[in-house]
Amino acid sequence: MAEDRTRIGFDAPTSLVERADHLAELLDTSRTRLVVDALRDRLDELASDETVRRQVREAYYASRIDFETAESVLGTEQAVRMKLLSDSLDRDPPTPCQRDVPRKDEFYDGDLPKWTPDNDESDGDTGSVAEQ
Repeated sequence: MAEDRTRIGFDAPTSLVERADHLAELLDTSRTRLVVDALRDRLDELASDETVRRQVREAYYASRIDFETAESVLGTEQAVRMKLLSDSLDRDPPTPCQRDVPRKDEFYDGDLPKWTPDNDESDGDTGSVAEQ
């Protein structure tokens, strides 16, 4: 299903727009596609930055942003963890609660890690978690 689209307009330095036009022509793509791809890449980069992730967590716990905003930046798994922790801390006394816990396919962003025992268990190691 195609994602909804929103038209935006902004002022940019002429030299930057010209540079984008030259690259778009060279890459045989549109200026819009080039700008959208660059914006997506930059947002992904920011979302991976630990300083930005900390700022999002702090803003969520201070109620400056809502769950949906945190989820859009951090992903479902991290946002749900923050929500559960926040809900737990808001109770008096703070206690864990499992109501409204999402199913694991809703909770985890990707494949679930799978525990596999190491080949040699005699060294005291109890195993490792491997990606599926």
